[in-house]
Amino acid sequence: MFSFFKKKLPELLNSDQAPTSQSDAGWIARLKSGLARTGIQLTSLFNRGGKIDDDLYEELETILITADVGIEATYALLADLRRFVKEQHLHEAAQLKDALAHCLLKLLSPLAQPLQAHLQKPFVIMLCGVNGVGKTTSIGKIAKYLQLQGLSVLLAAGDTFRAAAREQLMTWGERNNVTVISQQGGDAAAVIYDSIQSALARNIDVVLADTAGRLTTQPHLMEEIKKVKRVIAKALPGAPHEILLVIDANTGQNALSQVKAFDQALSVTGLVLTKLDGTAKGGVIAAIARSHPLPVRFIGVGEGLDDLRPFNAEDFINALLGFSE
Repeated sequence: MFSFFKKKLPELLNSDQAPTSQSDAGWIARLKSGLARTGIQLTSLFNRGGKIDDDLYEELETILITADVGIEATYALLADLRRFVKEQHLHEAAQLKDALAHCLLKLLSPLAQPLQAHLQKPFVIMLCGVNGVGKTTSIGKIAKYLQLQGLSVLLAAGDTFRAAAREQLMTWGERNNVTVISQQGGDAAAVIYDSIQSALARNIDVVLADTAGRLTTQPHLMEEIKKVKRVIAKALPGAPHEILLVIDANTGQNALSQVKAFDQALSVTGLVLTKLDGTAKGGVIAAIARSHPLPVRFIGVGEGLDDLRPFNAEDFINALLGFSE
């Protein structure tokens, strides 16, 4: 995999981007399956033979745009690809696969910044996003991930609008054997404030705070979540230390508009990209990298506890382009 540019440009592939452990094989296979729609199109294009010409670039442009890369990112990516092809004196269509992988890695690697929840105690993580993206489920999985790092976790049921969210978080708390602070109805900011006070009293390492889903087109709801952030800062100066925006990979370019709106309101520090096991095309991550780059802390490919993993740019590109392990 990446045979061409691993030999030509080893400096791009640092140890942080290396595949992790043998147990990841199944997870990467699920990621590859989730991205198969785009992967099959790209593989077919590169494997049919012939020379690199304008027609090939035009077909690649169409595939990238339909894969949710977006027009701006597609044009930038193709311009970089053309430069690289010229510099490396490439001529065959089959060589374009490694060349595209090189350009994608250069674009996506800066986004691969893992969460560092050990920097403060308690480290307060606030999760936000529109309705139905998988915030509550992501909290349960992140809690498990943090526990495996030896950190103690407390969950704050800040989605006070949806009773099912509270129940769902309680279930995740039971599965992970962590405390969940919640109350029937009430104010989300108050619940999270109480959770932080509880974490301080119990010497907990990390607080994961859920919030209700909200549309970016509803100003009063966006103002409300700004209030939640302010209350967190009152409860613990310097908090929240991380504001994670959860986005559904299947929403395409809508995800980019969500990133821009939530970042403007809250100064988002990282992204969680969910549902890459469904019908996702995968390109939206390139659109984000080009138009509004924010660290991608996690990507998700399923419902299991271990199906949310730190984003690894090389693994993602391997899956997207169908490279063998």
